[in-house]
Amino acid sequence: MGPPAFDDAFVHDLDALFAWRRDVRRFRTDPVDEEVLRACLAAAHRAPSVGNSRPWRFVRVSDHGRRAAVAESFARCNAAAASGYDAERAARYRTLKLAGLHEAPVHLAAFCDGATETGLGLGRASMPETLAYSVVGAVQCFWLAARARGLGVGWVSILEPDSVTAILAVPPAWRLVAYLCVGQPVEEHSDPELERHGWQAEDTRGCTLVER
Repeated sequence: MGPPAFDDAFVHDLDALFAWRRDVRRFRTDPVDEEVLRACLAAAHRAPSVGNSRPWRFVRVSDHGRRAAVAESFARCNAAAASGYDAERAARYRTLKLAGLHEAPVHLAAFCDGATETGLGLGRASMPETLAYSVVGAVQCFWLAARARGLGVGWVSILEPDSVTAILAVPPAWRLVAYLCVGQPVEEHSDPELERHGWQAEDTRGCTLVER
């Protein structure tokens, strides 16, 4: 059987999916259907990876104590980040909602397994960072699959990676790449929230392509 044919309508819908993938921070507390979540994780597993290493390791964080500890890490990092701006910018920073840790029904931590033997090290001897980049690709696949099914995803980067790794008690070779909040969005927007709330101007430059 040959490859599928993607018609103009599909390409239009795919472009719309990219536009509506936005980082979500405002979630409803309704539970996420388990089959839908599993389908999104299956899509993540189809991501490309260096040497077919598939180094992603997803951890669902359901324990209330662990969730609270992650939220405390966010609070510390968020306060420290605000203190790095001048008074005016810091005041604006504090008005931004930068995580949905208390509302999102699903928390997923995505780790890179640096000790994976899958792929036998192929393709990463000179660029070992491609192992972590592969996890980022899996996160993006998960994100698009979730958005296509009506779920929102928020990537929380204002965290202490070592603290989160310890909180989740994962193997020492696992490196935190992403902490994701997942659930149904409270509101829908195709523009970035940081532009909408005046943190930065709209970026109209498009994709940068440099010729050499």
